[in-house]
Amino acid sequence: MMERRRMDAALLVLLLGHLATALEVPLDLPQPPTITHQSPKDYIIDPRENIIIHCEAKGKPHPSFSWTRNGTHFDIDQDPNVTMKPHSGTLVVDISRAKAEHYESVYQCTARNKHGTAVSNNIVVQQSRSPLWSKEKIKPIVVQEGVSLVLPCRPPAGLPPPIIFWMDNYFQRLPQSSRVSQSLNGDLYFSNVLKEDSRNDYICYARFPYTQTIQQKQPITVKVLSKEPADERKPIFLIPSGPSSSKTVLRGQVLEMECIAEGLPTPEISWTKVSGDLPAKRTSFLHYQRTLRIVNVSESDAGDYRCTGRNRLGSVHHTIHIVVNAAPYWISGAPRNLVLAPGENGVLTCRASGTPKPSVTWAMNGIPIENSPKDLSRTVDKDTIIFTVVQTGSSAVYQCNVSNDYGYLLSNAFVNVLSEPPRVLTPANKVYQVIKNHRALMDCASFGSPIPNITWFKDSRSSTLDGDPYILHDNGTLEIHVAQAHNSGKYTCVARNSLGIYENHIYLEVKEPTRILKQPEYKVVQRGRSVVFECKVKHDPSLIPTMTWLKDDGELPDDERLIVDADSLTISSVTENDSGEYTCIMNTTLDHDSASAQLTVVERPDPPTDLELTDQKKRSVQLTWTPGDEHNSPIQKFLIQYEDIMHHRGHWHNLTEVPGTKTTAHLKLSPYVHYTFRVLAHNGVDFSRPSVPSRVFKTDAAAPDENPTGVQGFGTEHDNLVISWKPLSGFQSNGPGLHYKVSWRPVGGEWTTVTVANNSKFTVSGTPTFVPYEIKVLAANDLGDGPEPAIAHGYSGEDLPIAAPENVQVMVMNSTLAEVHWDPVPSKLIRGHLKGFKVHYWREHSLHKHNSHHMEQILVFSGNHSHGMLPGLHPFSLYSFNVRVYNGKGDGPPSHTQQFETPEGVPGPPTSLTVTNPSPDSLTLEWSPPHVRNGRITGYSLKYQPVNNSNELGPVEELALPANETSVTLSNLKYNTRYKFYLNAKTVRGAGPTIPQEAHTIIDEGNTQTSHPIARSPPRHPPHKALPVSPFGNVTSSVQEGGALISWEYWGPEKNVYVEYIVENSEDEEEWQKELVNGSQNIMLKGLKGGLAYRVRLVAKGHHDQSLHQSKELLVTVPAVASRQVDIATQGWFIGLMCAIALLILILLIICFIQRNKGGKYPVKEKEDAHTDPEFQPMKDDDCTFGEYSDNEDHKPLKGSRTPSNGTVKRDDSDDSLVDYGEGGDGQFNEDGSFIGQYSGKSVSRDTAEGHESSEAPSPINAMNSLNSFV
Repeated sequence: MMERRRMDAALLVLLLGHLATALEVPLDLPQPPTITHQSPKDYIIDPRENIIIHCEAKGKPHPSFSWTRNGTHFDIDQDPNVTMKPHSGTLVVDISRAKAEHYESVYQCTARNKHGTAVSNNIVVQQSRSPLWSKEKIKPIVVQEGVSLVLPCRPPAGLPPPIIFWMDNYFQRLPQSSRVSQSLNGDLYFSNVLKEDSRNDYICYARFPYTQTIQQKQPITVKVLSKEPADERKPIFLIPSGPSSSKTVLRGQVLEMECIAEGLPTPEISWTKVSGDLPAKRTSFLHYQRTLRIVNVSESDAGDYRCTGRNRLGSVHHTIHIVVNAAPYWISGAPRNLVLAPGENGVLTCRASGTPKPSVTWAMNGIPIENSPKDLSRTVDKDTIIFTVVQTGSSAVYQCNVSNDYGYLLSNAFVNVLSEPPRVLTPANKVYQVIKNHRALMDCASFGSPIPNITWFKDSRSSTLDGDPYILHDNGTLEIHVAQAHNSGKYTCVARNSLGIYENHIYLEVKEPTRILKQPEYKVVQRGRSVVFECKVKHDPSLIPTMTWLKDDGELPDDERLIVDADSLTISSVTENDSGEYTCIMNTTLDHDSASAQLTVVERPDPPTDLELTDQKKRSVQLTWTPGDEHNSPIQKFLIQYEDIMHHRGHWHNLTEVPGTKTTAHLKLSPYVHYTFRVLAHNGVDFSRPSVPSRVFKTDAAAPDENPTGVQGFGTEHDNLVISWKPLSGFQSNGPGLHYKVSWRPVGGEWTTVTVANNSKFTVSGTPTFVPYEIKVLAANDLGDGPEPAIAHGYSGEDLPIAAPENVQVMVMNSTLAEVHWDPVPSKLIRGHLKGFKVHYWREHSLHKHNSHHMEQILVFSGNHSHGMLPGLHPFSLYSFNVRVYNGKGDGPPSHTQQFETPEGVPGPPTSLTVTNPSPDSLTLEWSPPHVRNGRITGYSLKYQPVNNSNELGPVEELALPANETSVTLSNLKYNTRYKFYLNAKTVRGAGPTIPQEAHTIIDEGNTQTSHPIARSPPRHPPHKALPVSPFGNVTSSVQEGGALISWEYWGPEKNVYVEYIVENSEDEEEWQKELVNGSQNIMLKGLKGGLAYRVRLVAKGHHDQSLHQSKELLVTVPAVASRQVDIATQGWFIGLMCAIALLILILLIICFIQRNKGGKYPVKEKEDAHTDPEFQPMKDDDCTFGEYSDNEDHKPLKGSRTPSNGTVKRDDSDDSLVDYGEGGDGQFNEDGSFIGQYSGKSVSRDTAEGHESSEAPSPINAMNSLNSFV
């Protein structure tokens, strides 16, 4: 009773207390033995090799080993052939001096130290056997065609059983099918035999896997006798026999059921499970549905299975009852080691199952537990051992043995009683790397007794990590289900128990995932070309990527045509062997990504073969062929061609096309042709090469099937009719003796017929002019006439029209357009096919100038018109015109010539616009009237506007000028400003186009400025009448930045026109330089030197370089390039110069002051007193300069000065002037007068003022004031 209460209390403690889990004890701590490796329970050995029986174990101290053989102690030292490996329990049996079968036994290994004993499984050692086939003489088997047949194999028993297969004398596997297949026991079954099954080399082979040997049965000869067609019969099962059978299989093994039926026709086999469905994922069908295979069998697979054999005569069924038993298997795993601290509780569980139910026995240190010393802390309850309040010294190894009729399980589990402070087994500062959005697992493997408690911290250790997103596992591992970048950092795991505390740091790095940004794409490439697969990847920069390419899930071929780059694969000169699936795989140490694409290599198809002609008739034949290889591109069509070897040998013609799915064509043929056919296949790439031609097929001759085409009648003279046609080809003639019967008649008359051979036209003479005829041409040959021909229509020859259009009138629409009307000409007077009307017109003269032109123009109006437009007329002109009708022969007589006037139009631009007489506030514009006036000029319009230095336009001013004016002066313009001018002329119809011009007002009156270029309108050809002696006119020039632009008008016939130029006053007249200007009417002369004047002329020369015409010479002056005006007040050299002058003046003033104190006189001061200040001298009216001021004394005060208009500083007679302190005569001033204001006015006025205030000698202060006036 007390024992029972004690057990209940122990169980309560276990439920409420701490359940110890299996721990890995570090090897530096005391522990019982643990077997780490042993040979399998059923150990089959190769008799040709040494026997090695494994037994490895660990423990502290290291265990010692012993063996039992067939249940008794195996004294290894007494057997010279057996040795044990050092520090191990593994046995090595040397069979060189002993037979292997002598050591076929049951072995068990024992490993022990002072803390306990562990034992291995019972290891049954058997040698592999591959016995020879017993010799036998096999008689030939003779059977009737259609019956069933079984060829037995019956291999010798081996260990393990051999693998069976059937082959012939040439070691080629015999073909198997739903009719012929091998059973599970190795026999070869024929559901029915055929004549072709006859052979003398049916050989069964047995391969023994351990010894890698193959045994061969004697060949079997089968002779099949053929007779009348065999009688059909219903299926009958050859195996298994009867309506039902049963089979037992163990859980976890492979279940194979087979049903082989005989019958004629060959039966088809199907499978079902009577009591449920077949397990789809574990089921497969072998040997043409004759074998049902289920892998990893479970208890649910027990039941009835039905196989059915069926042909068209009936069916047969067989039911197989499956019983599933089970050798023992663990339910929750084998018992696990226990590490307990003194005073702790624990449980060892040995929970297993099996069919039938297995029994459980316990042992301690290899001794049945009932025979082991009593231990009050230990209680055995069936498959469980309970430990309560264990004490030091209770360590031991416990063995659990679970067995039934089909096997056993043996497991060792130790109980180790230790007192040990915690330690963390995971390496310190370990770095874990994980991909973003993946699971992160950080280990904190620990050991201690009692078992340590694990807590985790991150970075600052502000709180433990025990909630979302963290998961803490029982083994101390910290999990982050979906890692993000912010989860990176330093983590600390802390292990605690009652004996101490231990910390460990680890680091987590969250990396960006590897992703393929651009995947390879599906490619269809023609053979011989190149293809590129791109594979662009993004990955974490801290990870080293490795790109790998695969072809069809294997390595790329070792071929120099395949070039792998960083992000692409290039295949050059592709072949059909390159077709397949290409996969790029980007690997890093943490993850990978892959993408695949298919490559299809196409080529034009192979030519068709095996051309055959069948179903031959007079005018048709059937052509069949065999397609060639289509090379991965489906054949779209077949093209059938023929050669007429009688009429056009060597020339192939297209006959017809058929779809790519057909391999036959019905061909319609023509008579009297010797045909040869060939076929071309076409796919998405191109046509194939032609097939080999077919045999010749000849058709019989016949009368023509068709008549000539293109029959027409026309006249080449006014009294004939030419009949022509397109002749038939030899292919169309249908027979020998081809000729034509040509017939014609006037409309309503009688037919006239002639026979024509070897020609395609016939001329009928003596016909009336332009009379309609009916014509027909009939084809005929030696076998008869062709079909009745169609009637064609034609006309005899034409003659010129004999009448002109009447009632001709004109209507002027505007200044450039007129409309002419006329009445139609009667058909009989046209005497031919009406082609149209022609209007001849010409300009008599302008109404402004009566100079004659007479350049006739012709407008053609095709067809039967009664009016037409005359465009492009000159305004304000007198025109003459007439109208004519024309036919295929030519023009008729003209109508009476009439005249009309065009009204005024807008004028052209003025011929020239020149700017003259520039001044500071005015400009004069001169112009020439328009060359093309198009009416009476009623006035001119002038617009102008200023332009600033940024090329921005100012407001527009407009002036209306009378018609008789050719110049105007514009006053009140802005000083030194660029202006833009636009001038155009007006008539009553409005204003014409403008001529532009630009000009500057000048700086001051003393400044000379070259006038701006002369702009002229585009040249116009002068009237054709009253030509001047020289063919050159309006020769003008304008000087621009790039050179001098020379423009002119030319109306002479000569083609070689030159511009010649020479420097004015040149002594050598032979120095004229010339430029060829054929076809142009202007040229830019470049390279002219500034400051020089040039004589320019135009010359027209003949073929022998002879000068025929010459224009008047033109004088072109190229201005000198003006120096840029620079603000010298901001130049460094000028500032330095002024400082030097100021210093010099200061020194002079000091010297004067010293002399003054000594009683001397300052002559300059006296001179100033004697004369008026030059700054106030009157200005001359003519050149805006100051009045002269000269002094013959040695010294002279500084006076004001002003820049002359030529930009130089004039030097007075005195040597003591401001010029002496500058840059000589090249000194310049800004336009705003800054130099004058700073260095003239101030100093003089101040000196003058001071001079009037006192006549005393100047003091140093006055000298400084004088100096300040300059700076």
